[in-house]
Amino acid sequence: MVRPFAGRGREKAGVRLPQLAVLCFFGEVVDALVETHQARVLTELVGEHGRHPVYEVILEGTPIAVFQPGIGAPLCAGFMEEAIVLGARTLVACGGAGSLVDSHVLGQVIVPDRAVRDEGTSFHYQPPSREVSADPAGVAAAEAVLTRHGVPFVRGKTWTTDAIYRETPAKVEARRAEGCLTVEMEAAAFFAVARFRGVRFAQLLYAGDSLAGPVWASRDWQQALSTRARLFRLAAETCVELGRAEAVS
Repeated sequence: MVRPFAGRGREKAGVRLPQLAVLCFFGEVVDALVETHQARVLTELVGEHGRHPVYEVILEGTPIAVFQPGIGAPLCAGFMEEAIVLGARTLVACGGAGSLVDSHVLGQVIVPDRAVRDEGTSFHYQPPSREVSADPAGVAAAEAVLTRHGVPFVRGKTWTTDAIYRETPAKVEARRAEGCLTVEMEAAAFFAVARFRGVRFAQLLYAGDSLAGPVWASRDWQQALSTRARLFRLAAETCVELGRAEAVS
Protein backbone atom coordinates (compact mmCIF):
# COMPACT_ATOMS: atom_id res chain seq x y z
CA MET A 1 0.00 0.00 0.00
CA VAL A 2 1.35 3.41 -0.97
CA ARG A 3 1.05 6.07 1.67
CA PRO A 4 -0.13 9.49 0.42
CA PHE A 5 3.30 11.09 0.31
CA ALA A 6 6.65 10.41 -1.29
CA GLY A 7 9.83 11.57 0.38
CA ARG A 8 11.86 8.36 0.39
CA GLY A 9 13.04 9.11 3.90
CA ARG A 10 14.71 12.39 3.03
CA GLU A 11 12.40 14.45 5.22
CA LYS A 12 13.74 12.40 8.13
CA ALA A 13 17.30 13.21 7.08
CA GLY A 14 16.63 16.93 7.40
CA VAL A 15 16.36 17.68 3.68
CA ARG A 16 14.08 20.66 3.18
CA LEU A 17 13.45 22.61 0.01
CA PRO A 18 12.61 26.30 -0.22
CA GLN A 19 8.89 26.96 -0.41
CA LEU A 20 9.38 28.24 -3.97
CA ALA A 21 10.33 25.81 -6.74
CA VAL A 22 10.75 26.08 -10.50
CA LEU A 23 10.40 22.92 -12.57
CA CYS A 24 12.55 23.76 -15.59
CA PHE A 25 12.44 21.41 -18.57
CA PHE A 26 15.49 23.06 -20.15
CA GLY A 27 18.59 21.14 -19.12
CA GLU A 28 20.99 23.71 -20.53
CA VAL A 29 19.34 26.45 -18.47
CA VAL A 30 19.67 24.43 -15.28
CA ASP A 31 23.33 23.72 -16.09
CA ALA A 32 23.98 27.42 -16.67
CA LEU A 33 22.46 28.30 -13.30
CA VAL A 34 25.00 26.08 -11.59
CA GLU A 35 27.79 28.10 -13.22
CA THR A 36 26.36 31.61 -12.91
CA HIS A 37 24.56 31.49 -9.57
CA GLN A 38 26.76 29.10 -7.61
CA ALA A 39 23.77 26.83 -7.11
CA ARG A 40 24.14 24.20 -4.42
CA VAL A 41 22.65 20.73 -4.53
CA LEU A 42 19.97 20.18 -1.88
CA THR A 43 19.03 16.63 -2.81
CA GLU A 44 18.40 14.43 -5.83
CA LEU A 45 15.20 13.08 -7.34
CA VAL A 46 16.03 9.59 -8.51
CA GLY A 47 14.51 7.31 -11.12
CA GLU A 48 15.73 4.15 -12.80
CA HIS A 49 16.79 6.33 -15.75
CA GLY A 50 19.06 8.54 -13.65
CA ARG A 51 19.37 11.32 -11.10
CA HIS A 52 17.88 14.81 -11.18
CA PRO A 53 19.71 17.18 -8.81
CA VAL A 54 17.59 19.73 -6.99
CA TYR A 55 19.50 22.99 -6.76
CA GLU A 56 19.00 25.99 -4.55
CA VAL A 57 19.62 29.29 -6.28
CA ILE A 58 19.29 32.77 -4.83
CA LEU A 59 17.48 35.07 -7.23
CA GLU A 60 17.16 38.68 -6.08
CA GLY A 61 17.63 37.58 -2.50
CA THR A 62 15.02 34.82 -2.64
CA PRO A 63 15.93 31.12 -2.34
CA ILE A 64 14.32 28.99 -5.04
CA ALA A 65 14.61 25.26 -5.69
CA VAL A 66 15.24 24.45 -9.35
CA PHE A 67 15.20 21.04 -10.99
CA GLN A 68 14.56 19.33 -14.30
CA PRO A 69 11.38 17.30 -13.73
CA GLY A 70 11.83 14.68 -16.44
CA ILE A 71 9.46 14.17 -19.34
CA GLY A 72 5.88 12.92 -19.34
CA ALA A 73 3.10 13.08 -16.80
CA PRO A 74 3.93 10.06 -14.59
CA LEU A 75 7.54 10.99 -13.89
CA CYS A 76 6.91 14.72 -13.59
CA ALA A 77 3.98 14.21 -11.23
CA GLY A 78 6.07 11.88 -9.09
CA PHE A 79 8.94 14.36 -8.84
CA MET A 80 6.44 17.14 -8.12
CA GLU A 81 5.04 15.04 -5.27
CA GLU A 82 8.52 14.56 -3.82
CA ALA A 83 9.26 18.28 -4.04
CA ILE A 84 6.03 19.04 -2.20
CA VAL A 85 6.71 16.63 0.66
CA LEU A 86 10.17 18.15 0.99
CA GLY A 87 8.73 21.62 1.49
CA ALA A 88 7.80 23.22 -1.84
CA ARG A 89 4.47 25.04 -1.62
CA THR A 90 4.55 27.30 -4.67
CA LEU A 91 5.67 25.69 -7.92
CA VAL A 92 6.02 27.00 -11.46
CA ALA A 93 6.92 24.91 -14.51
CA CYS A 94 8.45 26.23 -17.72
CA GLY A 95 8.76 24.22 -20.90
CA GLY A 96 8.05 23.97 -24.59
CA ALA A 97 4.94 22.80 -26.41
CA GLY A 98 3.85 21.96 -29.90
CA SER A 99 1.74 24.66 -31.49
CA LEU A 100 -1.61 23.70 -33.00
CA VAL A 101 -2.36 27.11 -34.54
CA ASP A 102 -0.74 29.05 -37.38
CA SER A 103 -0.46 32.29 -35.43
CA HIS A 104 2.12 31.00 -32.97
CA VAL A 105 5.59 31.95 -34.09
CA LEU A 106 8.54 30.13 -32.55
CA GLY A 107 8.91 31.45 -29.00
CA GLN A 108 5.33 32.64 -28.52
CA VAL A 109 4.59 32.50 -24.78
CA ILE A 110 1.46 30.65 -23.70
CA VAL A 111 -0.14 30.58 -20.25
CA PRO A 112 -2.25 27.41 -20.08
CA ASP A 113 -5.41 27.82 -18.03
CA ARG A 114 -7.04 24.45 -18.87
CA ALA A 115 -5.82 21.10 -20.10
CA VAL A 116 -7.56 18.35 -22.02
CA ARG A 117 -6.84 15.15 -20.10
CA ASP A 118 -5.55 12.78 -22.76
CA GLU A 119 -3.09 11.17 -20.34
CA GLY A 120 -3.59 8.87 -17.39
CA THR A 121 -1.89 10.44 -14.39
CA SER A 122 -4.38 13.21 -13.67
CA PHE A 123 -7.18 10.67 -13.15
CA HIS A 124 -5.41 9.39 -10.04
CA TYR A 125 -5.67 12.87 -8.49
CA GLN A 126 -9.01 14.26 -9.69
CA PRO A 127 -12.37 12.70 -10.63
CA PRO A 128 -12.82 11.90 -14.33
CA SER A 129 -13.60 14.88 -16.54
CA ARG A 130 -12.73 16.07 -20.00
CA GLU A 131 -10.57 18.94 -18.75
CA VAL A 132 -8.78 20.11 -15.63
CA SER A 133 -8.34 23.79 -14.83
CA ALA A 134 -5.14 25.49 -13.78
CA ASP A 135 -4.74 27.23 -10.44
CA PRO A 136 -6.39 30.65 -11.01
CA ALA A 137 -3.89 32.37 -8.72
CA GLY A 138 -1.05 30.88 -10.73
CA VAL A 139 -2.53 32.05 -14.02
CA ALA A 140 -3.01 35.55 -12.58
CA ALA A 141 0.59 35.70 -11.32
CA ALA A 142 1.97 34.60 -14.69
CA GLU A 143 -0.13 37.17 -16.53
CA ALA A 144 0.98 39.91 -14.13
CA VAL A 145 4.68 39.15 -14.64
CA LEU A 146 4.41 38.89 -18.41
CA THR A 147 2.42 42.12 -18.61
CA ARG A 148 4.91 43.92 -16.38
CA HIS A 149 7.75 42.96 -18.72
CA GLY A 150 5.80 43.72 -21.88
CA VAL A 151 6.05 40.11 -23.07
CA PRO A 152 3.31 39.22 -25.57
CA PHE A 153 1.44 36.10 -24.52
CA VAL A 154 -1.75 34.17 -25.09
CA ARG A 155 -3.82 32.36 -22.51
CA GLY A 156 -5.78 29.25 -23.28
CA LYS A 157 -6.30 25.52 -23.40
CA THR A 158 -3.60 22.91 -23.91
CA TRP A 159 -3.84 19.25 -24.89
CA THR A 160 -1.91 16.88 -22.62
CA THR A 161 -1.13 13.53 -24.21
CA ASP A 162 0.99 10.49 -23.40
CA ALA A 163 1.56 9.44 -27.01
CA ILE A 164 3.69 11.82 -29.05
CA TYR A 165 3.59 9.56 -32.10
CA ARG A 166 -0.20 9.46 -32.04
CA GLU A 167 -0.66 13.18 -32.54
CA THR A 168 -2.36 12.33 -35.81
CA PRO A 169 -3.81 14.90 -38.24
CA ALA A 170 -7.33 13.88 -37.23
CA LYS A 171 -6.58 14.27 -33.53
CA VAL A 172 -4.83 17.59 -34.05
CA GLU A 173 -7.83 18.90 -35.97
CA ALA A 174 -10.21 17.64 -33.28
CA ARG A 175 -8.22 19.23 -30.46
CA ARG A 176 -7.93 22.48 -32.41
CA ALA A 177 -11.72 22.49 -32.90
CA GLU A 178 -12.00 21.96 -29.15
CA GLY A 179 -10.04 25.15 -28.58
CA CYS A 180 -6.59 23.77 -27.79
CA LEU A 181 -3.65 26.02 -28.64
CA THR A 182 -0.83 23.63 -27.80
CA VAL A 183 0.05 20.01 -27.14
CA GLU A 184 2.43 18.77 -24.44
CA MET A 185 2.75 15.87 -21.99
CA GLU A 186 2.46 17.20 -18.43
CA ALA A 187 0.10 20.13 -17.82
CA ALA A 188 -3.03 18.15 -16.92
CA ALA A 189 -1.09 16.12 -14.38
CA PHE A 190 0.57 19.21 -12.90
CA PHE A 191 -2.80 20.93 -12.49
CA ALA A 192 -4.36 17.85 -10.91
CA VAL A 193 -1.51 17.22 -8.46
CA ALA A 194 -1.45 20.87 -7.39
CA ARG A 195 -5.17 20.84 -6.69
CA PHE A 196 -4.99 17.52 -4.85
CA ARG A 197 -2.07 18.59 -2.67
CA GLY A 198 -3.35 22.11 -2.05
CA VAL A 199 -0.30 23.93 -3.42
CA ARG A 200 0.02 26.89 -5.76
CA PHE A 201 1.06 26.21 -9.33
CA ALA A 202 1.57 27.99 -12.64
CA GLN A 203 3.01 27.00 -15.99
CA LEU A 204 4.65 28.96 -18.77
CA LEU A 205 5.04 27.39 -22.21
CA TYR A 206 6.64 28.57 -25.40
CA ALA A 207 5.55 27.54 -28.88
CA GLY A 208 8.21 25.20 -30.20
CA ASP A 209 7.53 22.77 -33.01
CA SER A 210 4.40 23.25 -35.08
CA LEU A 211 1.57 20.86 -35.86
CA ALA A 212 -0.53 23.60 -37.43
CA GLY A 213 0.20 22.67 -41.04
CA PRO A 214 -0.17 19.50 -43.08
CA VAL A 215 3.40 18.45 -42.20
CA TRP A 216 5.07 18.60 -38.80
CA ALA A 217 7.64 21.39 -38.56
CA SER A 218 10.47 21.07 -36.04
CA ARG A 219 11.47 24.75 -36.30
CA ASP A 220 14.63 23.69 -34.41
CA TRP A 221 12.67 24.51 -31.28
CA GLN A 222 15.22 23.04 -28.89
CA GLN A 223 17.83 25.46 -30.22
CA ALA A 224 15.85 28.54 -29.20
CA LEU A 225 18.28 29.04 -26.33
CA SER A 226 17.61 32.71 -25.60
CA THR A 227 13.86 32.06 -25.57
CA ARG A 228 14.31 29.22 -23.12
CA ALA A 229 16.57 31.22 -20.81
CA ARG A 230 14.13 34.12 -20.82
CA LEU A 231 11.19 31.84 -20.07
CA PHE A 232 13.01 30.48 -17.03
CA ARG A 233 13.59 33.99 -15.70
CA LEU A 234 9.93 34.80 -16.18
CA ALA A 235 8.94 31.55 -14.48
CA ALA A 236 11.18 32.31 -11.50
CA GLU A 237 9.68 35.77 -11.16
CA THR A 238 6.19 34.27 -11.44
CA CYS A 239 7.08 31.87 -8.64
CA VAL A 240 8.15 34.75 -6.40
CA GLU A 241 5.02 36.72 -7.31
CA LEU A 242 2.76 33.76 -6.62
CA GLY A 243 4.51 32.96 -3.36
CA ARG A 244 4.18 36.55 -2.22
CA ALA A 245 0.46 36.56 -3.02
CA GLU A 246 0.01 33.32 -1.08
CA ALA A 247 1.85 34.74 1.93
CA VAL A 248 -0.50 37.71 2.25
CA SER A 249 -3.73 35.84 1.47
